[in-house]
Amino acid sequence: MTVTVPRTAGPRHGVVRYAGIGGLELEAGGFLPDVILAYETWGTLNADGSNAVLIEHALTGSTHVTRGDTDEDGWWEELAGPGAPVDTDKFFVVAINILGGCYGSTGPSSPAPDGKPWGSRFPLVTLRDSTVAEARLADQLGIRSWFAVLGGSMGGARALEWAVTYPERVQRCAVIAVGAASTAEQIAFAQAQTLAIRQDANYNDGDYYGGASPEDGLALARRIAHITYRSAREFDGRFGRSPQSGEAPLQAETLSGRGRYQVESYLDHQGSKLVRRFDANSYIALTEALMSHDVTRGRGSLAESLSRATAKFFVAAVDTDRLYFPEQSHELAAALPGEVDVHVISAPIGHDGFLTEIGQLGAQLRDHLED
Repeated sequence: MTVTVPRTAGPRHGVVRYAGIGGLELEAGGFLPDVILAYETWGTLNADGSNAVLIEHALTGSTHVTRGDTDEDGWWEELAGPGAPVDTDKFFVVAINILGGCYGSTGPSSPAPDGKPWGSRFPLVTLRDSTVAEARLADQLGIRSWFAVLGGSMGGARALEWAVTYPERVQRCAVIAVGAASTAEQIAFAQAQTLAIRQDANYNDGDYYGGASPEDGLALARRIAHITYRSAREFDGRFGRSPQSGEAPLQAETLSGRGRYQVESYLDHQGSKLVRRFDANSYIALTEALMSHDVTRGRGSLAESLSRATAKFFVAAVDTDRLYFPEQSHELAAALPGEVDVHVISAPIGHDGFLTEIGQLGAQLRDHLED
C-alpha cells in the first residue's frame, strides 16, 4: 500500500506542504538523492525567526498535530493549537513527516531515480539522519534556532537527538515517554514486529508495490506493538476474560473454530486500522530507525553526550509505561546538565498516556515555554 497525501498550495495552516532538501549521505553508509520532506505549519514566524517550535511525531504518526484551517482533528490537540500550551497564536509550529515515512516524505514507497518504488532498495536510516534532514528544512524555512523541540515516544527520541546534534539550534527540549537509548528489550519487541511483516507471504522482500500488500504481517506487527502501548491494568479492567459479543472462545470442535476474547477482537481492530493507513515497508524503516536510537553513539558516556546540549530540558514519563519505563526518563534527567525534574503523567492505560493525558502537564509545559 502506498499512502498518498494531496498536494496543496498557499499559506494555509495545518495543510501538508513539500520541500526538496537535496541528496543525503546516511549514517549507515547509504545515500538518498533528491529527498522530499512533507511538513505542516501553524501560526506565523516572527521577523527574526525566534518563535519556531518543532513537534516531532511518534512511530506511525503524521504531520497533522492539530486542526489549523482543516476540519480534521490532530493527534495532539491538547498540546498544540490556539490557547493550548504550544499556542499557535503565539508560536510558529512545525511538524515534519520523518524520513522513511509514508505521509509525503521520501520513504520506501516513494519513486527511486528509475521511477519505480524504492521497496527493497531503500537504505537504512537512523534518527540522526532524520535530524540532519530536518535541519535542512529548517534552513529553508528561515529557522536558525528552535524556540523549542518536543515530542513523545519516538518523537521524544527525535527531539533529544536534535538537542545533542545541533545544540546551538535548540533552546528548549521536551522529551516525553522515552529514554536516552532503545534498550535490548525494546529492540526485541521491535524485531518481532518487523519479522511479522517480513514473513508475510506477500512481502516479497519489500517489493510488493503493484501487487498484494503484506497486510496480515503489518496487522500482526501492530498487535505486538499495541500490547506494549497499553498496560496490563488497562487490558484487565477494560476486557478481562470476557468473550467477544456473539463469539465463544471455549466452544469449538477444532482449534481454528473457536471464538475470540474481547481483547483479541480489540487487537484485531487495531491491526486493521493501521493497515488502512500505513505502508508496511515504512513501518519496518521507522521501527529500525527507532532501534537505532542511542544518543551516546560515537559521543562517549551518557553524561558526556548530553553535556553537548545547551537547551533547557523538560523530561516526562507515564507512570504505567511498560514500553519506555519511567526509570529510563529518570536516568536521562539525572545525566542532563543541571537539575532536571521528571514530570509524571498518571494514566492507567500505559505508554499511550503520553498522547491521551498530555493535558495533565499543561501548566508545566506552559512554564517551560515561557520566555
